Amino acid sequence: MSTAVADRVYEETIRALPAPEQLRLAERIVRYLSSGASQKPGIRKSWSEMRGIAPSLLGGEDAQQWVSRSRSESDSCREVTSRGTE
Repeated sequence: MSTAVADRVYEETIRALPAPEQLRLAERIVRYLSSGASQKPGIRKSWSEMRGIAPSLLGGEDAQQWVSRSRSESDSCREVTSRGTE
């Protein structure tokens, strides 16, 4: 899709939507693109292509520390939730 087509679609259709619907549409587009569904079938990225991505996503935090912290936070959240339903 060329820029002109994207601009036309935006002006004629998307711009008229209420802001919450625009956000919902943007979220769906991002999910679709990040899922890899937009890639041609059979084309897969290799793990080596992903090297170096995590440091910018983790804000400098060590990956293992991030995993451990995330698991701990999830466990704590589950404990609080389960206590509230008993």
